Amino acid sequence: MSIARFADRTAYITGAGSGLGRATAQRFASEGARVFAADVNEVGIAETVAAIRQSGGVAAGGVCDVSRMDSVRTSIAGAVETFGGISILINAAGVGKSARLEEIDEAEWQRVIGVNLTGVFHTTKVAIEHLLKQPGGNIVNIASTAGVRGQAYNSHYAASKAGLLNFTKSIALEFVSRGLRANCVCPGGVMTPLLQHFIPRDDFEPPLMAYYMPPIPHKLGAPEDVAAVITFLASDEARMINGVALPADFGTLA
Repeated sequence: MSIARFADRTAYITGAGSGLGRATAQRFASEGARVFAADVNEVGIAETVAAIRQSGGVAAGGVCDVSRMDSVRTSIAGAVETFGGISILINAAGVGKSARLEEIDEAEWQRVIGVNLTGVFHTTKVAIEHLLKQPGGNIVNIASTAGVRGQAYNSHYAASKAGLLNFTKSIALEFVSRGLRANCVCPGGVMTPLLQHFIPRDDFEPPLMAYYMPPIPHKLGAPEDVAAVITFLASDEARMINGVALPADFGTLA
């Protein structure tokens, strides 16, 4: 392990079965945290936990559907039983897929909102009592540049992430007097399995493409790039930072 910034702390991380969530779980473990990895993907969770343990880290995990409160309650109870508490909540679980508004039915709308926004309400609601018991307890939510400004063909995804931004800011204000911080990271394009669902289709109108995917002056980011930002916000080095929506996008929103 490199820097033990999170020694004696437990990070509960959703979406940890792949992509950004997995990279974040590995980064926290490499810096001394005990990691509880949660995801709907049982195989992915097992792979994440095994990789952390093989690198000398401490990890456990289990299946959790963040869109269901009962599933979240069971998962967080398991994390608390395993590690004695939760110090850090990382909400990295997310779903989405580019589509025209006419193509988005109610079931798909509810699926995206259910995971990306309601899921964060569920984990925050259940974890908050445990976070408040720990010194330096904090929350880092993974939003998106789509939550800061609109994106054509992503109305449901953008709405979920915009809601997440103000939910996070509200939690930050509500609990600041009790020593809890809450922040968002807003990644741009990141090379994860989820990205394949946002590849522009040939039938999307070319004149609107600049609004959908603005030019980025650098290559797409790696999951490890965003994981570094997340761990910084969760660390004591960022103790003055609360209620922010921090872009990690190579300047896309500049």
